[in-house]
Amino acid sequence: MRIRHLLGAGIGALAFAVAATPAAAQDNYGANEFDGFYVGGSVGYTMRDSKSGEVVEFDTNLDGNFNDTVRTTAGADAFSTGFCNGAAAGSTRAAGCDRDRDDIEYHARVGFDKQFGRLVVGVVGEFGKTEMTDSITAFSTTPANYVFTRELDWNAALRARAGLAADRTLFYATGGGAYGKIDRSFSSTNTANSFTFQDDSDHVWGWQAGGGIEQKLGNNFSVGLEYLYSRYDDDDRTIRVGPGTAPATNPFLLVNANGTDFRRGDNRFDFHSVRATAAFRF
Repeated sequence: MRIRHLLGAGIGALAFAVAATPAAAQDNYGANEFDGFYVGGSVGYTMRDSKSGEVVEFDTNLDGNFNDTVRTTAGADAFSTGFCNGAAAGSTRAAGCDRDRDDIEYHARVGFDKQFGRLVVGVVGEFGKTEMTDSITAFSTTPANYVFTRELDWNAALRARAGLAADRTLFYATGGGAYGKIDRSFSSTNTANSFTFQDDSDHVWGWQAGGGIEQKLGNNFSVGLEYLYSRYDDDDRTIRVGPGTAPATNPFLLVNANGTDFRRGDNRFDFHSVRATAAFRF
């Protein structure tokens, strides 16, 4: 619903800009409006791909398989209270979780297009920042919370694009590879155990796909509206729960005295973006 509203507002603004272009200026454009190199940028809004049922996985015997259940000395599931998407609002599941933060993004880009009649093909590279964060919380019966958070420190992409030009308007699809640096953080109200990130940041590969519309407003300047779906594979995300000051009867230590490893159950870091774009063509 939010994406449709944003797209509707953006298309309306773009239509206004097109209508405001002086007719006399329109007569000066050449046949190949979208041919050659360009530089530009984008600013937009990023929305987390909402999931239900995301969980945290445990490896209690440290054998590398995250299919174990953390149990108390009585044999009960220490995490029977469950999980929630977002960062914990308190120590108990009843307190709930704050919703993941959607936020702005901004990128610089450079590209090249070649126009063959109405057909336009090209490539675009970009580099920038997405401010969105993504969290999940596990709740133990202690009670205590365990909050995993990740965000993109920066990301870059190289995409192909192809579309059809209608005079000064280009409708296109785009897709390609993406690369970025994920920063991870962790917090817990458990003060007895120790917590060690196996890797708190990582460079990850991913891909993007989407489409958009670009409108020439002068001989060299264009504006547009673009939608992108981005997905990164966040694999190295394990935390070791160690003894700390906890006794040997601590649920994390019952199977292996060295502790328990745990991680997010879903390695997909994906989101949607709606962007306004601008470009100067040479």
